[in-house]
Order: sequence, then C-alpha cells, then structure tokens
Amino acid sequence: MQPTRWIFTAAMICATGSLSAAQLEASLDVSGIDSAGIDHSVKPGDDFFRYANGDWLKTAQIPADRSSTGTFLKVFEQAEKDTAALIRNAGADHSAAGSSARKIADYYSAWMDTAAIEKHGLAPLKRELAQIDAIASRRDLARVLGSRLRADVDPINATNFYTENLFGLFVAQGLEDPSRNTAYLLKGGLGMPSRDYYLSNDPHMTAFRAKYQTYVTALLKQAGIVDAEASAATILDLETKIAKAQSSLIDSQDVHKANNLWHASDFAQKAPGLDWAVYFKAAGLDGQPQIDAWQPAAITGLSALTASEPLQAWKELLIFHTLDHNAGLLPQAYADLSFDFHGRTLQGTPAQQPRWKRAVGATNTDLGDAVGQLYVKHYFPASSKVAVQQLVRNLIAAFNDRIDTLSWMTPATRQKAKAKLVTLRVGVGYPETWRDYGSLDIRADDALGNHLRAERFEYAHQLAKLGQPVDRGEWWMTPQTVNAVNLPLQNALNFPAAILQPPFFDPKADAAANYGAIGAIIGHEISHSFDNTGAEFDARGKLENWWTPADLDHFKAAGQQLVKQFDQYQALPGLHVNGEQTLGENIADVSGLTIAYLAYHKSLGDKPAPVIDGLTGDQRFFLAFGQAWRSKIRDDALRQRLNTDVHAPADFRAQTVRNLDAWYPAFEVKPGEKLYLDPQERVKIW
Repeated sequence: MQPTRWIFTAAMICATGSLSAAQLEASLDVSGIDSAGIDHSVKPGDDFFRYANGDWLKTAQIPADRSSTGTFLKVFEQAEKDTAALIRNAGADHSAAGSSARKIADYYSAWMDTAAIEKHGLAPLKRELAQIDAIASRRDLARVLGSRLRADVDPINATNFYTENLFGLFVAQGLEDPSRNTAYLLKGGLGMPSRDYYLSNDPHMTAFRAKYQTYVTALLKQAGIVDAEASAATILDLETKIAKAQSSLIDSQDVHKANNLWHASDFAQKAPGLDWAVYFKAAGLDGQPQIDAWQPAAITGLSALTASEPLQAWKELLIFHTLDHNAGLLPQAYADLSFDFHGRTLQGTPAQQPRWKRAVGATNTDLGDAVGQLYVKHYFPASSKVAVQQLVRNLIAAFNDRIDTLSWMTPATRQKAKAKLVTLRVGVGYPETWRDYGSLDIRADDALGNHLRAERFEYAHQLAKLGQPVDRGEWWMTPQTVNAVNLPLQNALNFPAAILQPPFFDPKADAAANYGAIGAIIGHEISHSFDNTGAEFDARGKLENWWTPADLDHFKAAGQQLVKQFDQYQALPGLHVNGEQTLGENIADVSGLTIAYLAYHKSLGDKPAPVIDGLTGDQRFFLAFGQAWRSKIRDDALRQRLNTDVHAPADFRAQTVRNLDAWYPAFEVKPGEKLYLDPQERVKIW
C-alpha cells in the first residue's frame, strides 16, 4: 500500500507532456509489465484477461486465509506488513498516556491478549445483553434498537454495512440542499450478506440457509442459551421476513428513490409500528427536523415488523446479533464458530487469518487516522503527493479535452460537464485534517470494550456533523486503504496513499504501464462524476440532472448497451453478471480506460512510444490494465460478490478493453474472435 520510493520518473513523464529522446530512453528502462504472467497460447481477442494473466493463473495459489488473491491482495499485503510494523512500534518510545501512539499500542496489545479475552468471557457484553433482557414492551424495544443505531458507509456505493442493526445511519450533505448535512436512514437487520441468501431458490443459497441455522444454534449454545435450536429457527424466520421487507440492491442505487425527506413526525404515519419518538431519542436524532428515508419501502416494512412479530423473537434476534457481531473479540470458541460460517462457509476460505492480521485490520478500522498519520510519515512523502497530483491533473485535462470532442453532446450539457470538472475536488494520499481521538477511551486490557467504545465514538462523530457546515474536504477512506472512491455528494475523489504504489504506480516503469494501471483507476474515479449516478449531481453535489433530454437519451442508450454486454458474462455455471447492478462501475471502467489512453498519448508529446521488451506502447498500456485486474477467487466468495457487489468480477472488468478502438490493432484482434465487437457495438460514453 505504501509507495516507499520517491515518485520522480513517472511524475516527470506525466508532467512534461513531451520528453527529449535521451530523457525518454533513460526513464523507460523497464516495461512495468509482468511478461512471465502472459499466456501466449490464448488469443487476446478471445480472452484478454487470460492472455494477460494466464501463466500467472496456472500457478497462483489463493492463501489459505484468503478468499481470493491477485494484484490488489499483493498491494494490500505490503500495506498490511508496513502498518503492522508501525502499530507494533507505536508504544516503543513509552508514549504518554492518552496520546495517539499510546492508544494504537494499547488497542493492538489488547487485541493480541487472548488470555485476558478468555478470562473476560462475555463480561464485556454484560451491559448490551442486560439491555436486551430488560425489554418488556414495544417501547423498550424501540429504545434498545435506537441505542444501537450506528454510522454507516456511503449508501451510494454500498448497502447495509452494519447488517446486525435494524437500521444504519449515514450523514452527509442534503441531496437537494448542499449547504447542510442531513441524516440518512438505511435498511439493515440481516446476519447473512444480502436478502438473496434468504429468498433465492438457488440450491447453493438453500444450503447456506441450513448452515446458517446450524451456526446460529451453535453460537447460542456456546453462550448458554436454553433451547438454542428453537431460538435459531425463530431468528431465521424473523430475518427472512426482514429480507422480504428490504429493497433490492438495484433499487438502493437509485438516488431518486432515496430522495425522501421526512419530518420526524412523518415516520409514525409513513412507517407505523416502531415507536419512532422513543427510537430517535435513544439514537440521538430527536432534535433533527427532517431525516432522509433512503429506502422508504424497506423502512416501512421493517417498522411494521417491530409491531407484528413477537417481542421474544426480537430479543432472541438481538442476542444473536450481539454475539455474532462481536464474536472475533470473544473467547476463541466464539471466534472459531464465527469464522467457520462467515469465512469457511460463505467465502470458502479454509483457514482463519493469523491473529496479528486481524488485530492490524481492527486497529486500522477503529483508529484509522491515527495509524494513517504514521503511515504517510513513513511511506508517503510530500513530494510523492505532488507527483501524483500532477498525474491526476493530466487525467482531468484529458477528460476536459474529451468533452470538447464528443459529437453527440449538446453545448448546454458540455458547459455543465466542464463546470463540474473544474470544481472536482481531488484528495491525494491523505486528508488535510486529521481526526482527533483524544476523547476515545482505549485500555490495554479491554479488547472488546475498546471496539465498542470506538463504534460509539464514530457514531458520535457523525452525529456531531448534523447542523454544521458541510466539510467539502472530508475523507471517507484512511491513507493505508488500498482503494479509491468518488463522492458524488461532495463532487470529490479520494486516492489513499496505499494504492499509489507498484504495480499500480511504479516510478521505475514507463508511462504506458502507469497510465494503464493507476491512470485507468484515477480515470475510473473521475468518470464516476459523470456516470449513471454522477450525472444526477451537479457541480455543487446537488441532486439535479444537468443533461439535456437528447443527451440523457444517448447516455442511457449507451448504458443499456453496456448492461447487455455484461449480462452475457457467465461467472459460475448458470450464474451471470448483473449488468444493471454493475452498470455504474462498468461505465467508469470504460470511461476511465478511454481517458487514461488519451492522457498517455498526450504525455508522449506526439512522439512515438518506444518498444520495450518487445511490446509497443499501446500493448503495454492495455496489458497494464489487464494485469491490474489480475485475480483468482474462490467460488463461494464469487457467488457472494455477485449478489452483493456493484462491481463486476475482476476478469470481466479486464475485458473492458474490447470497447476501445485502439485495442484492436494493438493486438490484431479480428472478427470472429470471442471479444470482437463491431465498431457500432463498442460502447463509447466519454
């Protein structure tokens, strides 16, 4: 995750626009392509993913403690190793009590202290379990449910992160009022990854349900619950009803269906069942004049269940979710049961991760910015940030040029697109303002208590944003995260430091490889501001479609063409990619790759690209893209992603190249080959 080297060469290539022959030759001493991983027995035009990665696939082994492997895992593991060293050494200088370094050291130490965890048993959950046990009325149920509301992720890019809570909270600027933050209420309540695991008749899903009930029974027995089998059946029945009440992932992505500002008093009328006044008071939302019901039908359905289903069923569900959510920090018997279902059964992962890896991941989650400050200090110098910012500017410039050349776009839409591009806020490496963990109580002998307090701390942080001016520079990822994100409501992008390293970005590689890998990723995130969701938000992040009707029709037609293209991909026998569910990400892949290609050629300054390791510049560019999506995944994990993820599987994302005209001559792709598309069938949006 951490670019450990100074990013000079790639920055020079990206920034100058043209190089002397001597500079070009000196800077391009390696291709940046894994030539050994290419399978030359596969025609690029038949399967570009396997052409680019086939020989790697033949020998690649998924680690026993992982559900998949590939380029992203390679980068993640380096970041994991680096952050582990920082975390372990955080307290080496005997940092003062209350300092960020001491909190990091104590948090990690507590996580690793298995003897103390075994000794504590269920004691850290005593308060939570006592609250559940004391529920004697629907009013009590509303109070407990409200007290457990927690901060959720961006609803536009993910769904019900806190699945064990009946609802989740997201706080960001209003859809129609960019000047103020709004509370968004999201669906939740499930212990399995999505509603399909409860409702689908697919034999695999049916088998998962049976194994889930076995797991629920075993976890309750471990906690000493009497008649655990009957409780497990009750819990599965209630969760199935919750799943039926929930909206689909595709519906959850429709931002117009999410634009539902309800007054606090409206909830009792529009979603009867739950005592909303009690719920909102317990959740700390009683002072909010309006709350956005992101999935109104689901909220109405879930609220009705709190009145129609037996109180005892809710108590049993809450007990199980409390145990399940915290199993990793309970005695080993609980952690093993949890992994056996969530890891081995649902993901197909044979072995649990070593404890130190889980401890590092937890520390990165609960003290993310504190660890992030150490991370960028050691692995991302200011000069690296400047270099990547220049690369981003080159991609934005290419996007701007592309807008000028789109023959189908009307002047009115073009003007709005340019205005949005100009105001796009790009965060590179790390945020301008760091989180302060001074008030978060971390103890060296209380692992589960630390996590529970960190969850409440994060929730309080989100609540504190309500009624305050919108922070346009707010980050939604930590610097040590291997990922990137577009934030439509902020018209902003985050590119964490950890993803800005080889093989995504390599200062020793030539421009083609850097543009094909990190350039396409950056282009992908830029284009999200102009995809099927981004097109709904103007330059201020306000929900307002800025397309003329004719342009919108063209855009939607191109999108449907891409839907059909991805619907044809079969990921597992009888199980296809959902082109509608993955549309936004697929649009961004096509657009990002297009812009990265244009930016790469612009960087050459009208000079021909050199041939390196027998590969032309275009070949290196497309191969870098194909190898960036290098991946091998277990079937059960793939099945889960197809049901819950808005991204297509990696191997199909690599086939995006078939939509770019330049790919065809680069690899001599001919009609009749499996990926060949007639020119009019190639999707061109940006």
